[in-house]
Amino acid sequence: MASNVQEIRPKPSDSEKITINLGFVDLGQVDLMVQEGFYSNRTDFIRTAIRNQLERHADVVKQSAARKSLDLGLRNYSRDDLEAAQRAGEMLHINVLGLASIAQDVTPELARATIASVSVLGALHASPAVKSALADRMR
Repeated sequence: MASNVQEIRPKPSDSEKITINLGFVDLGQVDLMVQEGFYSNRTDFIRTAIRNQLERHADVVKQSAARKSLDLGLRNYSRDDLEAAQRAGEMLHINVLGLASIAQDVTPELARATIASVSVLGALHASPAVKSALADRMR
């Protein structure tokens, strides 16, 4: 019997896990809000609080992102993108607020030959070898 099962690459996460330390009183107040049904769990409360603060300061974030020439959101760099930059004799300056992703088939040599600097506020997804090759170019 022939198998029709295809291997699917796992979907990359659309979020990053962080750890925070809260005082016992603050944590107790969060737990009380959860217990009273205002939030489904601690994570829901914290995520909502962060989003509210970001919304409150949205104008400042937009102005700062524009001033620093940051690409906002998700920015993918494929092997084809880097090879095109190499053919054109250009060096890329990666400036992202969100997620910058360098394709898994990009070699460390190609990354070093085409990426002059990397500044990511958020997360950078790239192979460990590429991250290592660009370590001296990350701000």
